Amino acid sequence: MYRFLLTRQWVILTLVALTLIPSMIWLGFWQLHRHEQRVARNELISDSLAAPETPMAELTSVGGEPDPDDRYRPVTAVGTYDTGHQVVVRNRSSNDETVGYWVLTPLVQDDGTAALVNRGWISAGEDLTTLPDVPAPPPGEVTVTGRLMTDETSATTGIRDRSGLPDGMVMMINSAERSEAMGGVPTLGGYLVLTATSPAPADADAQPQLLNAPDHSSIGAHFAYAIQWWLFTGGVPAGWIILLRREVKDIRAAEAKARRAAAPPRPREPAAPVASPTGG
Repeated sequence: MYRFLLTRQWVILTLVALTLIPSMIWLGFWQLHRHEQRVARNELISDSLAAPETPMAELTSVGGEPDPDDRYRPVTAVGTYDTGHQVVVRNRSSNDETVGYWVLTPLVQDDGTAALVNRGWISAGEDLTTLPDVPAPPPGEVTVTGRLMTDETSATTGIRDRSGLPDGMVMMINSAERSEAMGGVPTLGGYLVLTATSPAPADADAQPQLLNAPDHSSIGAHFAYAIQWWLFTGGVPAGWIILLRREVKDIRAAEAKARRAAAPPRPREPAAPVASPTGG
């Protein structure tokens, strides 16, 4: 009865089912891991944003790197902007997800060290091969406040670094690379995403668009996707069993039909005599 399981069609179907089951289980756990990462990230952002302001130099160092757990913490730095080594970071989004540039300007402090300041977003313009007009930062000594971030790499951002970019453009924010480009100026690891400047610039409306804090209220749908994948996993053997039972039912029906066709015809019984109307 079940020899049909050895046919090519059923062997392939069974192998596909056996492949789908562990694959869907893995996809479910992958989505669960993404959910856990999102929850942990939201907690980190929430806790960091609620922390008190701290001088940037206390959470990072020249040639060092901020602790990943200190990301998004409010930090401050005091110094003068060095526009001669200002660059823009390509393919970055504004608060409404419009793609343009981030403006990265070193802030040189009294001790000679530099802190990289992401001053915000500007439009890329129509010609991506030329540097756009960048609003000048406030002159003189300023105190900047912002969110602390770690250096970017291809591994952490998924962005592929490129060579041959137009002068004044970079793909990622990396303090070591910027220190080298500035002729070896000692630079604090990581960078600051600007949220406020004191004194406030006179042309505040013309300054780059300040970047909002990342959303930390939504956990996304990863947990629901995990449940869906595991439900799909249970559906695979259930579907295989349904197909199996249907195949068995069809085979039994075909065998019964064949037996009926092969059986000899039953002899016809003689017709009963018809009674005479006159009773004779």
